[in-house]
Amino acid sequence: MQHNFYIKTKKEQDRIQALIGAAAFVVVLLFSLISWLTGFYLLIMVVIPIVLSVIAPFFDVPSLKKSGKLNYHSLLFISEPPKDGTLKVHGGTLLDYVFVINRQKNGKQRTVFILQQYVQGLLDLIATYETQENNSLVIHGTSYIINERTAKRIGFRKVKGDGIQYLILLLNYFNVMIQYSISKGKLSFPKLTETNTFEATLGELIAKKEDIERLNQMLKTTIEIQKST
Repeated sequence: MQHNFYIKTKKEQDRIQALIGAAAFVVVLLFSLISWLTGFYLLIMVVIPIVLSVIAPFFDVPSLKKSGKLNYHSLLFISEPPKDGTLKVHGGTLLDYVFVINRQKNGKQRTVFILQQYVQGLLDLIATYETQENNSLVIHGTSYIINERTAKRIGFRKVKGDGIQYLILLLNYFNVMIQYSISKGKLSFPKLTETNTFEATLGELIAKKEDIERLNQMLKTTIEIQKST
């Protein structure tokens, strides 16, 4: 399966970004007018950060991918380059959810697909780094999709998230809400308090590689069964 944004030509990608930018400008202009007419200027001060947080992935992620600051290991699993002994991983961004998730699937089918892409991406990450003999490398990620039980199954342990991380999620709540709604197939509001932070060393993940491969195959089988029903 290919990423429906990155398979487009540069011209097509630029056109999409231009349309998104234009739509964002119209929204900001509209709310600016409302704020001016009502004298309620707090409204536009709230709207601008929300709009910027929603459109940012459509511009930042392709640029960071091109520069090598973000690496795709699957359609919905991304990593940053290692820094100070830690490698940060991320689930798909809003860009990925919009261009990858099949709208014809229901919420359960979408969730299974997202999990499968996470697991497949994790296997690719292991394959990328296991030859470097750096088993102490810490893999760090945050998710509102994966629960603690599944995380333990693939070698991760739950750790306490820091305040800055929670603040970033809070500031990007509308972005997260749209992603969460896409994953559920309906308007849904994620509880940020249920967001989990997980860690594992590369060595721990390598030790769990067979379990991760089995889980990946199980999820693939589930997806195939769902297609036939």
